[in-house]
Amino acid sequence: MALRLVVHFDVRADVLPSLPAQAAATAAGGGGAGVLETAQESLHVLNIERNGNIIYTYKDNKGNAVFGLYDCQSRQNEHLYTFEKDMQAVSCSVNSERTLLGSKCLTLLVEIHPVNNVKVLKAVDSCIWVQFLYPHVESHLLQNHLLLISEEKYIDRFHIQVTREDGNRVVIRNANHLPRDRIAEDFIWAQWDMSEQRVYYIELEKSKSVLKCIQFWADESFNLMFEMPLDISLSGLGFKFVNFGYDYYQDQEKLCSQPSLCIFTNHTGSLCVCYSPKFDSWEEITYSVFYLHKGHRKTFTAALGGANPHVTRGITFLNLGYLVAVYFPGHFLHLLNIQHPDLICHSLFLTGNNKMAAVLPPSPLQSLPGSLILDCSSGKVYRATLDQSYLMWLLWNAHLDCEKMAALHCVLSCGGDPGFQEDQILQWICEHVSACHSFDLIQEFLIASSYWSVYPEMSDVDMLLPYSSVLTWNAEIPGITLVTEELPLPLMKVYSLKGYWAKLNSNLEYIKYTKPNLHYHNSVVRREWHNLVSEEKTGKRRSTTYVKNILDNAIKVISNMETRTLEPKLIPLLQEEDKHQRLLMGLMVSELRDHLLRHLQGIEKKKIEQMVLNYISKLLNLIWCMLETSWRKHSVHPWVFHLNHHGSAADFEIFHLMTRILDAANSLCCPLPPGFHSLHMILGVHCLPLYNLLHYIDNGVLLLTDTAVRRLMKDLDNSEKNEKLKFSIIVRLPPLIGQKVCRLWDHPMSSNIISRKHVAQLLKNYQKEPRHSMIGKSSFPVEFLPLNYFIETLASLESSHQALCDFEGHDNVDAEFIEEAALKHTTVLLGL
Repeated sequence: MALRLVVHFDVRADVLPSLPAQAAATAAGGGGAGVLETAQESLHVLNIERNGNIIYTYKDNKGNAVFGLYDCQSRQNEHLYTFEKDMQAVSCSVNSERTLLGSKCLTLLVEIHPVNNVKVLKAVDSCIWVQFLYPHVESHLLQNHLLLISEEKYIDRFHIQVTREDGNRVVIRNANHLPRDRIAEDFIWAQWDMSEQRVYYIELEKSKSVLKCIQFWADESFNLMFEMPLDISLSGLGFKFVNFGYDYYQDQEKLCSQPSLCIFTNHTGSLCVCYSPKFDSWEEITYSVFYLHKGHRKTFTAALGGANPHVTRGITFLNLGYLVAVYFPGHFLHLLNIQHPDLICHSLFLTGNNKMAAVLPPSPLQSLPGSLILDCSSGKVYRATLDQSYLMWLLWNAHLDCEKMAALHCVLSCGGDPGFQEDQILQWICEHVSACHSFDLIQEFLIASSYWSVYPEMSDVDMLLPYSSVLTWNAEIPGITLVTEELPLPLMKVYSLKGYWAKLNSNLEYIKYTKPNLHYHNSVVRREWHNLVSEEKTGKRRSTTYVKNILDNAIKVISNMETRTLEPKLIPLLQEEDKHQRLLMGLMVSELRDHLLRHLQGIEKKKIEQMVLNYISKLLNLIWCMLETSWRKHSVHPWVFHLNHHGSAADFEIFHLMTRILDAANSLCCPLPPGFHSLHMILGVHCLPLYNLLHYIDNGVLLLTDTAVRRLMKDLDNSEKNEKLKFSIIVRLPPLIGQKVCRLWDHPMSSNIISRKHVAQLLKNYQKEPRHSMIGKSSFPVEFLPLNYFIETLASLESSHQALCDFEGHDNVDAEFIEEAALKHTTVLLGL
C-alpha cells in the first residue's frame, strides 16, 4: 500500500486495562467491578489537545459520565472528572495545568480540584463546542483562555483567572464574571488548528464565501491574519466544525452527501484549501485544491465507472506534510505534491487496480497535525507515512512515465533512511536507464535527489533550487482530468509577520513580483566554462587569480566529498587532475553561491557556502554511486582499467550507462567526478570497433584524457590493429600533447612523427645563409641532390644551441633517422 499506518493510540488497548483501577480510586466509581463491561460500549475519544494528550469519556457501571486523559508522553491514564448523572458529551477540553475542564453538557466549566465547583457558561439548547488555548510558551500567570463555539454562528473567548488555595487547591477567582472577547460571528464553517492555535472560518459576504483566519499568540493577543474569497458552493452543508472535538452522534449517513472542506498548512509556508462539492454522481467525482501559497486552484475529476452506491463515506483529505492525500474508499488514492504542484506528473494517482481499496479504515477519518489520523469509530489514532517498499515496488513495475516520475519524488520526499532509498533507486536506474520516454531518468534523479539532500537543512531554498528537470508536461494521466485556474492572492491583514506567516508571505511575494522564477540554472556556468576551455585551446590566458579561485572552489568540493565518503569505493575517481571538470565544478560553486547569497537575506554566508558544497558534492557522489552500483551488479573485474583484454558484456553495460550519464550531465551542465572521462575512454577502447571509437571521439562523446592516452600507449602491444588505433589517437591529439605521447610509444611510426615535428620546428625560423658544403658530415652519401641540400641545412641548424633547446636529451631524435625519414617522405611525395 502507498500509505503505511502505525497505531499511535488505541482507546481500547491503551485505556480499558486501566479503568478498573481508576474506578476503585474514585468515590463516585464505587469500585472497579463491572466497569469494563459498561465502558466497552461507550468508550470513545472526545478531543486531542495541542500537547498530544487525549481526552476520552465513558459510562461507568452506575451510568455516570466519566472523563479521563491519556498522556502520550508518559503513556499513563488519569481520571479527570465524573458527572454523577447520565449525559452525552460531544465536546471537551482541559487546560494545560489540568485544573479546569470545559465540557458540552449545558456547556460547563468545571474546577477539577476541588470537584464541587461547576460554572455554567451557557445554558442553551443549541450545540456548543469548547476549546482551551495552549500558548506556545507556558505562562507563569494563572490565566486560562477558553474558546466557546456556538452553532448560532459566533466564537467567544473567555478569560479565566485561577488562584491556588490550601496547597494544591486551584479555584476560579472571577467565577461570577468571566470577561469575554467576540472572536468571530456570522460564519457557516470553522476549523481549529490545535498545533498552531489558529481558527479558520468562512463568512458569506454578498453570497460569496470568504475565508478568514484568526491567530492566537502566546501573549494572549490575537489577530485576523488574512481574508480570501473562495469560489465554492457550500449549499447543503448547513453548519460544520472541523477539529473542535469529535461528535459521535452526528448522522454518519449524511457525510457523503455534504460538501467536504478542510485546510492544511505546513512549516514551509504552504496553505491549501481542499474542497469536494456535494456528491451526486457515481460516474465521476470532482475535488479541488486551492494552493493559496502558489496562487492557483487545481480541480480534478476522477472517473468512477459506476461505483458502489452503498458507500456512505465521501472523499477524505489527509495532511501528510509535503503531500496531501485525497482518498475515496475502494477507488483511488491521490497523493498531491503541495510543495511543487505545477505539474500533475509530480503527484501520484493510484486507482483501485493498484490495491488502493483497503489502504485506510472504512470509517470516518479526521486528519490531525503531524500526519496523524483519527479513526472516529474505533478510537484509534494512526501515524501515516508513505510506504517506501510499495513505492519502490511501483517504480519497478509501473508502466506509465507519470507514475514512475511521481513515485520517484514520493520516495525521495518521504524521509526514512536516505541511504536505503538511494541504493534502491540506483539499482532501479541501472536496470531501467532507457525505460522512460517522457523524461531523462538520470537527470531527474540527479536534480531531485540533490534538492532533497539540502532541503531539510534550509527550506528557504524551495524557490531557489530546481526540483525537477521537467519543465512542462502535456501527457494525460489515465482516469483523471485536471483544470488549473489562477487565483487572487490572500490579502494579509498583519504586516509584522513571523514564523509560518513570514514564510507564507514570502511565498506570496514571490508569486507577485518574481518573473521569471528564481530557480538556479546553469546557463551562466555553461557560457563561462566554454569560454575558459576555448581560451585554453587557443593559448589565451585569463587572470591567474581568477582561474586559481575557481580551481580552489573545486578543491573544496572534492575535499568535502572525501570527508563525507565513509565507505571505500571500487572505482578510483577523484584521483586525477581533469582540469576541465575542475573548472566546471569551481564555476558552479561560484555561481550557485552568488545566486543564493543574492536571494537568501539574513542567512549566514558560511552556512550558505557549506550548503553549496554539500549540494554539488551530492551531485558528484550520485554519479559515482551510480557507477559503483552498476559495477557491483555486473561483477566487473578490477583489470578493466587495463587495456590488454577484450571487453565483456558487463563492460558494455557500464559503458552504455556512462554514456547516458555523460549525456545527462552535458544537458544539465553539471560536473563529472575527475577520472570519469578516463574510465569512459578505457571502456570505449574495450567495447567499440575502431570506426565507432573514432566516431565517438570526433563527436566529443569520448575525451582523450592524458591518463587514458598514456595507459593506451603503454598497455597495448604493437599488433597491426593496435598500431592503427594508436596512430588514429595520436593524430587527434593537440600538437603539444601529441609530442609528449609519441615519446611513450616505442615504435618507428612514433619516431617518424617525432622526427617530422622536429624538422618542422627546425625549419620554422629558417633563414637562408651562404651555402657551405657539409655533405661529408652525413652518415652516408645520397645521390639525390635536393635531399643532400636538405640534410646539409638540417645539420647546420642542429649545430646551433637554439634549435636544440626544445629537444635536448631525447635520444630517439638523431640526424641519421631524420635523413631516412626525410628521404622516405620525399619519395612518397614524388610518387617514386
